[in-house]
Amino acid sequence: MVISIVIVLVGVLAILNLPVTQYPDITPPVVSVSANYTGADATTVEQTVATPIETQINGTPGMAYISSNNTNTGQMQMNVTFEVGTDINMATLDVQNRVSIAEPGLPEAVRRLGVTVRKRNPSIMMVISLSSPNRTHDPKFLSNYTNIFIKDALLRVEGVGDITAIGQDFSMRVWLKPDKLAQYKISARDVTAAIQEQNLQVAAGTVGGMPQFDTQTFEYPITVNGRLERAEDFEDIILRTNPEDGSLVYLKDVARIELGQFDYGRYSMLNGEDNAILLVYQAPGSNALATAEGVYAAMDDLKASFPPDMEYIVSFESVSVVEVSINEVLKTFAEALLLVIIVVFLFLQSWRATLVPVLAIPVSIIGTFIFFPLLGFTINTLTLFGFVLAIGIVVDDAIVVVEAVQHYIDSKKISAKEATRLAMKDITAPVIAIALILAAVFIPVGFIPGIVGRMYQQFAITIAISVLISAFVALSLTPALCVLLLKPSEVNENGKGLNKFFYKFNIWFAKTTNSYSRGVQNSIKRAPLVMILLICIFAATFGLFQTKPTGFLPTEDEGRLYISMELPEGSSSTRTRAVMEEINEILLDTDGINNVTGIGGLNVINFSFKSNSATFFIQMTPWDQRKEPSQQLYGIMAQLNQKFASITDARIVVVPPPAIPGLGSTGGFSFMLENRGGSTDIKEFEGVLGQFLAAANQRPEIAMAYSFFTAKTPGYHVTVDREKAKKLGVPLTEIFSTMSGFMGSSYVNDFTRYGRNFRVVAQADTSYRTEIEDLKQYYVMGSSGQSVPLSAVVSYEVVENAPVISHYNLFRSAEVNGNAAPGYSSGQALAALEEVAAEVLPGGYGYDFSGLSREELSSGNATILIFALAIVLVSLLLASLYESWSVPFSVLLALPLGAFGAIVALHFLPKLDNNIYAQIGLITLIGLAAKNAILIVEFAKERVDRGVPLVDATIDAVQLRLRPIIMTSLAFILGVLPLAISNGAGAVARQTIGWTVIGGMLAATFLAIFFVPVLYVVITRIAYGKKGLAELEANYVPEEGDHIH
Repeated sequence: MVISIVIVLVGVLAILNLPVTQYPDITPPVVSVSANYTGADATTVEQTVATPIETQINGTPGMAYISSNNTNTGQMQMNVTFEVGTDINMATLDVQNRVSIAEPGLPEAVRRLGVTVRKRNPSIMMVISLSSPNRTHDPKFLSNYTNIFIKDALLRVEGVGDITAIGQDFSMRVWLKPDKLAQYKISARDVTAAIQEQNLQVAAGTVGGMPQFDTQTFEYPITVNGRLERAEDFEDIILRTNPEDGSLVYLKDVARIELGQFDYGRYSMLNGEDNAILLVYQAPGSNALATAEGVYAAMDDLKASFPPDMEYIVSFESVSVVEVSINEVLKTFAEALLLVIIVVFLFLQSWRATLVPVLAIPVSIIGTFIFFPLLGFTINTLTLFGFVLAIGIVVDDAIVVVEAVQHYIDSKKISAKEATRLAMKDITAPVIAIALILAAVFIPVGFIPGIVGRMYQQFAITIAISVLISAFVALSLTPALCVLLLKPSEVNENGKGLNKFFYKFNIWFAKTTNSYSRGVQNSIKRAPLVMILLICIFAATFGLFQTKPTGFLPTEDEGRLYISMELPEGSSSTRTRAVMEEINEILLDTDGINNVTGIGGLNVINFSFKSNSATFFIQMTPWDQRKEPSQQLYGIMAQLNQKFASITDARIVVVPPPAIPGLGSTGGFSFMLENRGGSTDIKEFEGVLGQFLAAANQRPEIAMAYSFFTAKTPGYHVTVDREKAKKLGVPLTEIFSTMSGFMGSSYVNDFTRYGRNFRVVAQADTSYRTEIEDLKQYYVMGSSGQSVPLSAVVSYEVVENAPVISHYNLFRSAEVNGNAAPGYSSGQALAALEEVAAEVLPGGYGYDFSGLSREELSSGNATILIFALAIVLVSLLLASLYESWSVPFSVLLALPLGAFGAIVALHFLPKLDNNIYAQIGLITLIGLAAKNAILIVEFAKERVDRGVPLVDATIDAVQLRLRPIIMTSLAFILGVLPLAISNGAGAVARQTIGWTVIGGMLAATFLAIFFVPVLYVVITRIAYGKKGLAELEANYVPEEGDHIH
């Protein structure tokens, strides 16, 4: 008793300190590297920034793959993904060191803006949106308020890994007027030089610093007016003086100066209103619920000091899913407990007897938590599934004990203490056997590699531990409780109320048992027929497994969606914005949608910034308000796709979030088409991709394969006539710097405002760079001081290019995303893609799978090996327990019956596929099916070895064990029933496990009770031979409880 109470107390302590997450820590660690080459196009960024960094990082210890995106806005975003289990901090340091080796070779402009390396969890945890309901503050104010006051405060919250601000920092914009500059014969370079010379931080020293005279009494620091702060200060920068007449040219004479923002390419809105947005990423390995609470608490603190008319709302988050799905599992858990108690009460027929197994449950389950911190497990949906399944198994051992004790009390009319002694003699061996067998099934599962292994481990080791604790409890706590609680049964003919019902139930059950044992006798007579039937079932099971689609992880309704939209290439931000507003209205009209956050200029799927793309984050209303199928994930997706068909000028893709947060950016598959040959022609690459997509979409297994890659973005290619330039005495550097300074922008230096440093950026004013013709207004300075029009030395032509160039493992690549068609599984979709690739791709092209698809493929064969290992271990254990090689076979051959039931159940529910959860269910079934068979075989073998004739011994065992078998199986099936009929967040997983196990248990119970005795008889006849059996029978000494038929 004391031991059990201690176990419960320690377990409760462990529970209070364990982190709560949705999935175990199975996300591969990702380190991201980003750099910015202002004004450069994708190809330039690829060649000058991505490739030098990639070649250095490639081959970092533990690296799984490396991918990068280079965009026409000059951004380079690289993700280095490591194998699961790599220490993210070490990995980040490694990458940082390798980046610094590559850094000296990067362009100067990139080095000045810095290359950032940070670890990140690739899935967005929350989107925080700040808005001004009465529009007193403009987006620029909101963005900077957010960046200065809120972002920094949130980064200090424990568990927050990284925050991306969509709003831009302030920047001092110097809008130059090329015509004025040409009049004064000032070049863009002169302007930059003047700003650098007149806006600078100076350390001016001190008055009377050391070494000093003895008479010195004070030291004074000196400050100078070097750094400029306000726009007016910049207007007064002097560009040129004319000594003859003392006239000056100020910066304001040739430019317009304003406090603007650094990058005008991104903007965001919430439900159609302008706002500022923070994307909050969770730090790898932190507790999602605690982090979210921390963020909410920090935001509430900050809200107190918000300026008037400013509000915040968390418009998108992935945390409530965790909470809801865990609460759902806990609810299921309670329902399961209740059902198990009812079943136990039905069979044990007294409240006192029922108390014994019921008290055993919490000890075994709470005790399991003690081992969690040691194993590094968290409380997540998978470990909780383990517990729901464990209820049915744990209650088992206790039932077997109680049943046996009660049997002795009633049949021999002895005290509870004596009865317990006798019962424990009989039962200790099978209880230990069952515990070891179940542990042997679940523990090997912990050795599967990769993500699948991580998923199984959580689940299987949870059950294995609780089973071992439960065996310990059955041999210590349960007998103690039996002595205290059990009394002779009061169920007889003249019982009252419930007792009368129980009496009738017992008579009915006895009749059933008799007809059942006659059935077994008949099946033993017709053994050959039964064996043929068994072989047919094996074949059917195998066949059904081949035809049932396999999956990896089901896409759940997590209450959120992404929508990514692209306008025709080269569309302006203004056009994109108009379409966003149109989509926004459609979304807000759809039932079941709560908040719509839009970000313009960003494609979240490949995290690239370009003017013609936008992304929406959609948060749906809570699950309990979305009971109708049309408001659940697939319903809403179908509705939206239908409504978006009316918008012709944009390509819109609705994607569910990935099944495991952090593996890939979308649900479905991700296939990387790679150009591995030497050809650098981007057009040819686009052609190959087009052929591949066309062929892939012909396949019935694939719902829609799409890619965001394109090489059709129009642009201008400007050619400088070098000979002419040299004849006119114009340096080439002057030509290029004039173009990049006016059309692009040049980062000059920094200024200080609000206690922060911001950048000073020079660029031609809007009206001077709306068309390519504007180049003609630009002038460059010749070496002798004359101004030469730019049009004299350059010519241009229209070309098409790729706006985003991606690399995967250093090869140029394009990602193909998509989902499996309804009725097909992700496994079949991947196979179809591989076949298409083999048919369509020319030489020099290859492919890889990334994200979840990569994990799914790498785990494919591991599971089969593990199943095999589990079965081999079980048979070895059985052989050692019964000291015979023949007995295990009569148990092992019963295992496929469970699998048969499970796969039949899945076949009748086409919406569920044979995924990770179904396989978890199957592993549980191996253990349970073995358990039922052991109960029968154990008793039969014991009698045969004493010399009871074989068939009699078998029928005897069957009659005796029918009640506990039916009871434990019923307890288990009813315990899992709530899983099978659940709905809400994460329901697909629960239904899959539930139905697999119910189908399998029904088959394992009701088929096995007929097949196992037959198998036992047949196998024993072969193993012992006629002579052996005859010898045993000759030495027969009758004992109580033997029935010779």
